Formats: sequence, C-alpha cells, structure tokens
Amino acid sequence: MTGDMPVVVAARRTAIGTAGHAFKLETVDRLASPVIAALVRDVACLGVPVDDVVLGNCMGPGGNVARVAALGAGLDPSVPGLTIDRQCGSGLAAVLLAGQAVRSGEMELVIAGGAESASTAPVRAHRGGEPYERAAFTPAGHPDPDMGAAAEALGVARGVSRERQDNYACAGHAKAVAARAAGRFDEEIVPVAGRDHDQRPRPLRPASLARLPGAFVAGGAVTAGNSAPNSDGAAAVAVLPERLRGGLPGLRLVAGAVVGCDPELPGWGPVPAVRRLLERTGVSMERIEAVEIVEAFAAQTLAVTDALGLDPLGADGARVCGDGGALALGHPWGASGAVVVTRLFSRLVRGGAPKGTLGLATAAVGGGLGVAALFEVA
Repeated sequence: MTGDMPVVVAARRTAIGTAGHAFKLETVDRLASPVIAALVRDVACLGVPVDDVVLGNCMGPGGNVARVAALGAGLDPSVPGLTIDRQCGSGLAAVLLAGQAVRSGEMELVIAGGAESASTAPVRAHRGGEPYERAAFTPAGHPDPDMGAAAEALGVARGVSRERQDNYACAGHAKAVAARAAGRFDEEIVPVAGRDHDQRPRPLRPASLARLPGAFVAGGAVTAGNSAPNSDGAAAVAVLPERLRGGLPGLRLVAGAVVGCDPELPGWGPVPAVRRLLERTGVSMERIEAVEIVEAFAAQTLAVTDALGLDPLGADGARVCGDGGALALGHPWGASGAVVVTRLFSRLVRGGAPKGTLGLATAAVGGGLGVAALFEVA
C-alpha cells in the first residue's frame, strides 16, 4: 500500500450547530470558505498549488457552491470548483473523487469535503406548485421513504430494540462530551462566527430518552433523542500524491466503494459498501482500528454495525465513533461524510497511531446507496 497513492495530509471542520441556532445566519459558502482557507494554510509549507475544490452539498442555493466557497477563501480564480450531491454521502464521495483525480495524475492538490446550511437552505417548489421538503430519491413506482421512517423500518427488520437505540445515543453523547473536555476536537475545528465548539453534545440518561415518543412512526422506537438533528457545518481535507507530502503525516486513501441497495431500506447501504471494500482490498474487519459511520439514526447505525460484526455498546465502544458521532455532534447532510474523515484523521494521525493503522469511514444515502472508504496511517 505504498507508491504514489492519494494521501490526506490535513483535515479541518467547523463546529457543528443545530439548524436555526449557532449558524442560523451563515450561508453554506460562508461555512465552507474558512475551512478551505485553513487547509491551504496547513499545506502551504509544501508549495503545491490547489488544483480544485470539490464539495458535497444537498440542500443549498444551487449553482456551484464549491466555486463560491473557493473564491471566498481567497483562492486564485484559476481554481475551478466542483459541487456534487450524493445526499448524506456527499462529503465522503467528494473525498473519493479527489483521490481518483490524484491517483490518475490529473491533479496534485485537491481540497475535498462538504458543507450544509440547513438554516439558510431555500424553500423548494415546482413552478406554480406547493413547496416540498426534498426532491424524490427514486422515480414513481419505486419505494421512496423519508429517512426517519426508513430507519424505523430497518430497526424493526434487524431487531434493534428501543433500549439499545437509547443506550447508543447516550453513549455517543458521553463520548463526545469527554472528547470535547479533553480537547480532542480543538485542532480540527476552524472558528466561524465566533463559535469554536460543537453546540449539541450533553450528558443524557437512558431513562430520560425512554420517555420520548416515536418521531416518525406512531409508537415507534426512533425518536428525537436517538436521531441526529438537522445541522449546519462544513468539513474538508487536503488530498495530494504520496510523492508530494513532504514528510507530513497523513492518511493514505487505500480504496473506496459506492454501491446501491434496496431504496426501501436506504440505511442498509454501508453494509454492502463496506463488504465490497473489504473484499477488494483483502482486509478483514478485525484489522481496522477505527470506524467512523455517519450516525443519522441509532437504529440504522446499530443495524449496520450488527451486520458488520461490530459491538459499539460493548467491546468496540472505543473503536466505533470513539469520540461520538452525528447523534451527539449533529448531521450537516452534505458535510457529514467529510466530518467522519476529519474525525479519522484526528483519531489516527493527530492521535499518533502507528504507520499502517487502518481506519474506515462510511455513510448511508437516501434512495438506497452506501459509500465507504479505507484509509491507513502513512
């Protein structure tokens, strides 16, 4: 796993704010620009110009958000910018695209990640029609459940109890509170609008969560307490070839996978994506030291980890989202896939893991997709 492979040599994010609160006035480009600028400063010592900025975004104003954010970050007008939409997997898909461009030799330094402002996202409507919450994930005649109802269905199908969901949410908040207190988020967060810490993590008790009603299905187990909130934030990484990293520590992008699954159970997507990734690389799950999954819902996360042979409420508690995930931090849709890569970078690179240590990032996507990426400490 050596040679001129793509390597992540810097990773940054904003704090994450619940929609309508900390960043309620910040447009998506104003969230992304400071992150891009910080990454450029982080790699300035290498003397490699930025070739492109690739950002995921789901619900923004349209247009090329990445181009707007790149200019806002002070990049040269020759840097083009590309905005992509794989819904909740967008930020991770952007990193994979950057890796492909670097691996092919067409580009040398790419800033890749995602940004989302649920607070300032426009109201959408067809001309002459009523506003709608989201675009269709599938064509007419195919299943197209909202993600909350789909998480409920997946939890039922895979036997994930309400008690486990609430316990997992409480554990995630506890891990995030501890990580914040220990300063493990400090180096990755770029202050925006005066905020340099995540808004949401707080101590929770299972007994308190148990009193909450089903949020999407009457009498259901998926509640506001064990679901990630709609959030604002941005995250990105700097990707370049092995030969240009100049001794900077980093995460080598070993391989990625994007697959489709049954759109009726879209939260299942990480399972076939991770399995394909492991099969292609010949790596077993036992060898992976750190796993970051976009925790949209505890039900969905536990269904996936159960299928992959992980026990995040037991032996793998420090391995799976070891400092908390989206349930505690929040879920800025287009950015979350890049947030998990940033978290891997902090846990493994900033945390001083030995060379060759493996990390996995994965996300489920509305419409029935899974995105996964395997990294190793370079």
